[in-house]
Amino acid sequence: MSEPAGVHVGVDIGGTKVMAATVAGDGTVGPIARRSTPGRRVPVSLVEDALTEAIEEAAGGRPIAGVGIAAAGFVDAAGERVMFAPHLPWRDDPTRSRLEARWQVPVALDNDANCAARAEVALGAARDAGDVLMVTMGTGIGGAVVLGGTLLRGRNGMAGEFGHMQLVPDGRGCECGGEGCWEQYSSGNALVRYARGRMWHESFVGTTLLEELTGGDPDALTGPMVTTAAERGDRLALQAFDEIGEWLGIGIANLVAAFDPELVVVGGGVSAAGDLLLGPARVALEQSLVGAEHRFIPPVRRAHFGPEAGVVGAAALARSVH
Repeated sequence: MSEPAGVHVGVDIGGTKVMAATVAGDGTVGPIARRSTPGRRVPVSLVEDALTEAIEEAAGGRPIAGVGIAAAGFVDAAGERVMFAPHLPWRDDPTRSRLEARWQVPVALDNDANCAARAEVALGAARDAGDVLMVTMGTGIGGAVVLGGTLLRGRNGMAGEFGHMQLVPDGRGCECGGEGCWEQYSSGNALVRYARGRMWHESFVGTTLLEELTGGDPDALTGPMVTTAAERGDRLALQAFDEIGEWLGIGIANLVAAFDPELVVVGGGVSAAGDLLLGPARVALEQSLVGAEHRFIPPVRRAHFGPEAGVVGAAALARSVH
């Protein structure tokens, strides 16, 4: 049976941004259309307006055969509803059917980390592995579990919500309503928080590139700025990556103890920093993993598709179900 006419568009929506692109069957990604995410305290319609604009730009006037949505939230087992999204306004929301009605094209919906895992297992860094943990680092942390080549969904469809494991009892408050969640210590938000909180410390004033990049305004600091500074050897930026990388490795060690995978893949926007992030994480994994000296320690790889893994996996999901 031939593929329906038109392009398949993958959309990844996180806490701060929307990315959309057409994706071919071999994983080739077209130009990325980006929009800012309006936030979690706005009407759902504003979020969906941003999605619509990004999809239309990505399609470029071509007919659309299907749209896949990779959502940073808890998606039900049927792929119909976003039950809860810590950084977005969806709450027990019939997202798939409403977007399908709005756009008049087939829509597929899943959690963003599940979509990223699909892409990496089929075409990317995990294509030679059967038991894989996927960790996505953006505004927060998402995750997915692949066992024997099959994505583990769980009873509610919500398996892999690693970012909201409590690592620190009575720790930092989280957008989910809990305290001490992993993503409060290792994520894009955590990276910026660490660097911003130390920019004016006496040991960094006048010496950090972050002052120049922000024009002296710590509130203007972004994750990509920290990455740029770290790539240029900035001491504060490197310390920030050491901090969140260490927490990343500690969390991964807990997951490895639970699932004993053959591979861990790290994706999401923060993964663009590569070994600035993954180097400290690998060290912390080996130091934190119980019985490390008596077992195989899985390699920790950057996602082949990097921050675009969710887009690729969402488009593949749309292609497979319609």
